[in-house]
Amino acid sequence: MPTPIPKKIFSRRHEIFADFLKEVDKHLDDIMHERVTEMFEIRDIAGILHIHPTHLTNTIKQTTGKSPCFYFEEKIMLLAKEMLQQNVSIKQIAFKLTFDPSNFTKFFKRFEGVTPKEYREKILSDSELIELEN
Repeated sequence: MPTPIPKKIFSRRHEIFADFLKEVDKHLDDIMHERVTEMFEIRDIAGILHIHPTHLTNTIKQTTGKSPCFYFEEKIMLLAKEMLQQNVSIKQIAFKLTFDPSNFTKFFKRFEGVTPKEYREKILSDSELIELEN
């Protein structure tokens, strides 16, 4: 039978994960409000948390089963989808999120399975169908 994880270590893992998410949210808010122009990398957030990037990555993987990049990119995707629904141009979204437009399209498609344009068209057609039903 494996040795149980002491509660102190278990709670520290969750604390690191919560602090990571808080810093990602803060950074993305700074990006959206143009207080910063460069997207952080995982090592930058680890530095803010005063821990080694490898420790941050290993801790989050052990705690959640997913890498820190997954959560960072998931939050970027939520912002991108929100702006697409608000009819912000794809080029503007890309620049706002510090992407080159073609790289943004590749990034978006890797996560969503469709391009930003296809996603927007689907959202618009879905909303039109809902309006017709009402």
